Amino acid sequence: MEITHHTLAELFKQLGLANDRKSIESFIKAHRPMNASTRIEDAAFWTPSQSHFIKEQLANDADWAELLDQLSLALR
Repeated sequence: MEITHHTLAELFKQLGLANDRKSIESFIKAHRPMNASTRIEDAAFWTPSQSHFIKEQLANDADWAELLDQLSLALR
């Protein structure tokens, strides 16, 4: 089994968001602090397709799950 290590920039690109360092920092700054009880996939700022992608990745413990956990922490 091959494990793929993605970057936060790749995750943002996958989500259809600007993925340069400044844009990622601005996104996190704009959306924090996220309520501690809100699951990342349920955050109001995602489009339905982004939310679906996140839910699917986390449910399957896919390659993106670790980065999604990191993003969730950064948004807290």
